[in-house]
Amino acid sequence: MNIVNVCPDLYERTVVLNGVSKAYAMTGWRIGYCGGPAELIAAMENVQSHSTSNATSISQYAAEAALNGDQACIEPMVAAFRERGRFVAESLNRIAGVKCLTPTGAFYAFPDCREAIRKLSATGTLRAPTDLVFCDYLLEQPLGVAAVPGSAFGAEGYLRISFATSMDNIKKAVERMAAAVGQVRVAA
Repeated sequence: MNIVNVCPDLYERTVVLNGVSKAYAMTGWRIGYCGGPAELIAAMENVQSHSTSNATSISQYAAEAALNGDQACIEPMVAAFRERGRFVAESLNRIAGVKCLTPTGAFYAFPDCREAIRKLSATGTLRAPTDLVFCDYLLEQPLGVAAVPGSAFGAEGYLRISFATSMDNIKKAVERMAAAVGQVRVAA
């Protein structure tokens, strides 16, 4: 559904952008698409062709199959990711020094870990008070939790955590993060 479905008079002034990563859980495939006025799309192609590499043919065929195939898989995936996102946010919010909003549009959580990072740095657990050092610490054994520093997205002290995995893996990761920080708040 897009605005042209509601107001067909806007057809000549409408651009629709989308991709397959979120709707079809095709992370890393990097396939997006756009529809709009031919002149604008041609200009976008000129810019895109000089600024990014092209998607592989296998990614393009996979995206085509996803878009044209049976759409029954989407509703259960959305429900599963909604539940995982809620669980991740609630669990991370129980860790002292971590605050996390419930994700609503992706399979990533983006918790604010600044307080936990400061605490771990003050105790000498971290060699520097940065999200990059915190991510390194979480990845080291025995923790083995992979996260992307928020500073890569312009948000120092935050982490990007994927929950596009099993609930068992998510539970282990959150438990290990809680152990890494060393203090867990009891849920109210």
